[in-house]
Amino acid sequence: MIGVQNWGSRFQQYGDHEKAVAGSDKSQFRLLMSHDPSHWEAQVWEERIDTLSGHTHGAQFRMPIAGQTYSPAQWIYKHWAGLYEHDGMNLYVNRGFGFIGFPGRVGMPPEITVIELNCA
Repeated sequence: MIGVQNWGSRFQQYGDHEKAVAGSDKSQFRLLMSHDPSHWEAQVWEERIDTLSGHTHGAQFRMPIAGQTYSPAQWIYKHWAGLYEHDGMNLYVNRGFGFIGFPGRVGMPPEITVIELNCA
């Protein structure tokens, strides 16, 4: 398990990615917890680390239209809710439980994710 404090493209960057991964064994499974999902594409891809993230809250708003799901979060973040895959790596973005600004949610229920890790 590897973790960094906030590192992302829209807020202050407190996390030190290089320091966090220093000494980790690249031949072993590594899982990074990084608050902002924009960190995954910006720095984590080259390290090849699966990542758990949050931060976006799904913008606390989601509307299904014609079989597609739309949220203001998708125009701010490339990865804003759910599971994403790139070149064999995974990012899971949790919608969160709290809120930012508006104390509610419309069509974007809060989420507590349970992830079970199993040895291959």
